[in-house]
Amino acid sequence: MTEQLPQPQAEVQALTRLAGDEFAGAVDGIAAVHRAISDRVFAAVRAGVGAAADPVKIVHDAITDSVYAAVGGTGFVVGEVASAVQMPGVPAPSRTVWGAGVLAAVQGLIGDSLEDQAPILASPMTIRVEGAPVAAELLPAHVLVPTSRLVVLVHGLVETEHSWRLGGRPDYGELLEADLGYTPVHVRYNTGLHISENAAQLDALLTRLVASWPMPVHEICLVGHSMGGLVARSACHRADEAGADWVRAVRQVVCLGSPHLGAPLEQVAHYAAAAFDLLPETRPLSALLRRRSAGIRDLRQGSLVDEDWRDLDDDTLRARAVQEVPLIVHADHYFVTATITRSPKHPLGRVVGDGLVLTGSGSGRGRSRRIGLGEVNGLHVPAANHFSLLNHDAVYRALHSWLSSRPRRAVRVDTLWP
Repeated sequence: MTEQLPQPQAEVQALTRLAGDEFAGAVDGIAAVHRAISDRVFAAVRAGVGAAADPVKIVHDAITDSVYAAVGGTGFVVGEVASAVQMPGVPAPSRTVWGAGVLAAVQGLIGDSLEDQAPILASPMTIRVEGAPVAAELLPAHVLVPTSRLVVLVHGLVETEHSWRLGGRPDYGELLEADLGYTPVHVRYNTGLHISENAAQLDALLTRLVASWPMPVHEICLVGHSMGGLVARSACHRADEAGADWVRAVRQVVCLGSPHLGAPLEQVAHYAAAAFDLLPETRPLSALLRRRSAGIRDLRQGSLVDEDWRDLDDDTLRARAVQEVPLIVHADHYFVTATITRSPKHPLGRVVGDGLVLTGSGSGRGRSRRIGLGEVNGLHVPAANHFSLLNHDAVYRALHSWLSSRPRRAVRVDTLWP
């Protein structure tokens, strides 16, 4: 029977071994680039001097192969040794802010393959309280005064629930709890999985939470940043089709910088991977780009359902049209966009958006696609970047207005910022 390691030791061991494996893989990639370039050079030399170049090439290849093997092996050995070091009293990385951030980055990049490489790092979606996972059924015991109004905060790619406290300030959930009586629910999830897979986990999580809540839940507000907004929309669609109880209580879905129509950076990576595959010198770069996670790939067009990826070739250049997922009819949907320029009409703002998401995608309005978000339910934040939306005064003022107990009315809130 295999002895089970303590959680801190198991996580550190998995991280260090993964780092060693990735380092060795990177060295192999560099070696492949080196070999492709040297092969081309020696082929040109041989064309000029004939077979006299062959002995030089043999010696060159033997030396470089042994050097790369030694370097790659060193990385593996260091990873194995570091993983065996005992660290009594050290908390599990997943329970700390910085450790959770490292895990979030790993999950975002290769999270869909962690189940095979390092299962302990491929954690499912969980509710978090002060960094620790809490079962949905046990959350009421961790809440001082449970209420019938829940605000569920769903972070974005390579983020954690700690990301909402950008700048060390109280997050939106804490502020809404103090001002409007909402009970905040922070979730953490593996952002490398498909958006629809995380949506299924969120659906199951909220089903258990609402069923075990000590009182009837009358209102649920979902607030998602970036990918989190897409996960929230997908979960609502899935739950609505299945007739789940929790989705009937959803009153607002707020998407902050969510790429409803896709993210340009993933689109560039998709085509760059194909271009790099054309030459042996750049083929390792293509392989590296093609390792990007399923969650990142879903951001190319804003894919929300299983049908957008199941049984399909991820690397095909001709993209199949994604299934348009309707907004649930009984809830109000809001969106927030940003541009790094003060005016969204500035040429740089049009091209760059908030640095990761363009304004049209964040508002769900493009030349060929519209998801149905009303313009009056949108806020634009000028001179801000993608991550500013995680904790911004203008965004909170808009949230407060949208979630206020006053009778709901269509309010154009793009004037709320000074």
